[in-house]
Amino acid sequence: MLKINPVVKAVATVLAVAIAAGLGLWLHAADRTAGDTGHWAGSRTPDRIEVNASVLKVDAAAREAVLRVLVVPVGRFGEDDGVAPAGELRLLNSSSLRGDHVFPAHQRISSLDLPIALTGGAVTDYPFDGYEARIEFAALHNGEAAPVLFTLDKVDSLFSFSVKDYRASDAQGGLDVRFARSTSVLVFAVFMMITMWGLAIAVFFGTRHLITRRRGLVWPSFGFMAATLFALAGFRNLAPGSPPIGSLLDYTAFLWAEVVIALCVVVAVVTGAITENGKPDAG
Repeated sequence: MLKINPVVKAVATVLAVAIAAGLGLWLHAADRTAGDTGHWAGSRTPDRIEVNASVLKVDAAAREAVLRVLVVPVGRFGEDDGVAPAGELRLLNSSSLRGDHVFPAHQRISSLDLPIALTGGAVTDYPFDGYEARIEFAALHNGEAAPVLFTLDKVDSLFSFSVKDYRASDAQGGLDVRFARSTSVLVFAVFMMITMWGLAIAVFFGTRHLITRRRGLVWPSFGFMAATLFALAGFRNLAPGSPPIGSLLDYTAFLWAEVVIALCVVVAVVTGAITENGKPDAG
């Protein structure tokens, strides 16, 4: 039998750990870069209303996302470096947001948390679900249309977003946005699927060994199988974003793994009991 030098084995182990850590850092950097990427639409004239928005949270089950919006009047529209509007400022939203907002003249502007309605997609497609939203802003300053510059970036680590279309004019700025699960969520969800099937296959081969070798009632093995059955349920609940039961994750891995393990436990116990009953009594 081929013997591997301990030094070679240690070096290979270190290299494997380094590769895994490097891959993890690369995935983290990719997610971080995507989150730091901003998009803008609208007018860049010196006198404008800036609408700076960040995606705080995406709730796929409620089909809603939450934007944190800060309005900054620039140039002749603002006072104190954009802290307050020079006149009454009305922020007009697209239909996907709920209601318009009025900022009184000469009063400090505070950030707003605005819910957005999401369209398309279904949460049961997790982790490959995607959603769309049209986000547009316009502004009236003392009743007259004002140029708007709309910028959007991301905070929610569970989702990424991409811009499908830019809607810009002198009087408004808007983006057609698509939300999808982030790379880290996809990687972890796929890992969960593989792990669930791996545990189910391990229990199956364990059951096959007990039956073919006629080992009888081996209680430690049954304990492992039963523990795996219930542990998978807790493992499934660790899925990022807490997808509801009935998602793609369940139909491709979790439910099948539970069925396989449950059947293996029952068959192994019944077969073991039959084997034990067939053995001659000791003594």
